[in-house]
Amino acid sequence: MRTKPLSEAYAYGIDIGKRVFHVVAVDRDGAVIQRAKFGRDTLHSFFDMAPKALIGMEACPGSQWLARKLIEMGHNARIIPARFVKPYVKSNKSDTIDAAAIAEAVTRPTMRFVQVRTPEQVDLQALHRIRDRLVAQRTGLMNQARAFCIEYGLAMRVGAGGFHADIRRHLANPVSDLTQNMQTLLNDLLDDLAYIENRVKILTVRIEAIANEDETIRRLLTIPGIGALGATALVAAAGDGRQFRKARDMAAWLGLVPAEHSTGGKQTLLGISKRGNGYVRRLIIHGARSCFLHLNRESHALGRWLNALEARTHRNKAVVALANKLTRIVWAILTRPGTVYLRSKGAAA
Repeated sequence: MRTKPLSEAYAYGIDIGKRVFHVVAVDRDGAVIQRAKFGRDTLHSFFDMAPKALIGMEACPGSQWLARKLIEMGHNARIIPARFVKPYVKSNKSDTIDAAAIAEAVTRPTMRFVQVRTPEQVDLQALHRIRDRLVAQRTGLMNQARAFCIEYGLAMRVGAGGFHADIRRHLANPVSDLTQNMQTLLNDLLDDLAYIENRVKILTVRIEAIANEDETIRRLLTIPGIGALGATALVAAAGDGRQFRKARDMAAWLGLVPAEHSTGGKQTLLGISKRGNGYVRRLIIHGARSCFLHLNRESHALGRWLNALEARTHRNKAVVALANKLTRIVWAILTRPGTVYLRSKGAAA
């Protein structure tokens, strides 16, 4: 097994591990010319000496960092979604076979790649993921408290506001059936809930501060239905949007276009595909729903289009269609520096 870089290597495939990395090199004809196994430090030394080449790896934890390091060395590093690598795996599965499949997949001219994100994008995405986890925990605590109370015949209204008002009313009611032990447990749950809500508030303020400081995000905020959370999540996930050839590609990436199952010349369109980043898609659809309900259609460029759409389809479908349209507008603003959305009636929607 050779561990020195080969000058005739055209592309490399890396199977990423925590401590061990399997590397396969192929020539321009796609033939395997080198197989090697490296530790984390020796991998850097190997590619630092290697002639500049195309390097592929699967999208997984650590792939973004490694891709940035290889790009700094002058290589053309590409990240491939794991499901696009699987068809190139030959016969049985091993780390070396996976690396060979990655090396073959990265050379395909029609292959789709994951954008290599900047450290700022990774940090922003981490803020969103932590906040999303805390929001889920907040919902879980509320549901747990509701379940405890209903066992004592105490129902609560839906929504966070109704929950806070009702549970405090139940705890303050001296004639309720709540035992002393249950009251203590519920008060402990409220303390946990207050801590989580404070964390969510702090993270939201940090995200809003980033939105106010970033020029691209401020331009996205001119789009109706796009708030600080949605705009920052889009920038963290999509960057400058130039990895998409057209606006529809970005909408498809978020799963906001119909899934298709066509054969024999007969086109069959299904519901939205729901591919891609579910968190970003959820924010976009929530923003579209708010826009759908509260937009001043008489004075806004989207008004006529929304009225016609609502007249011919169900409201939920109209909301998803609006989310698709907003995503296309986001792509146009991301890829055209200095552009903002024109709200006036008669402007291009």
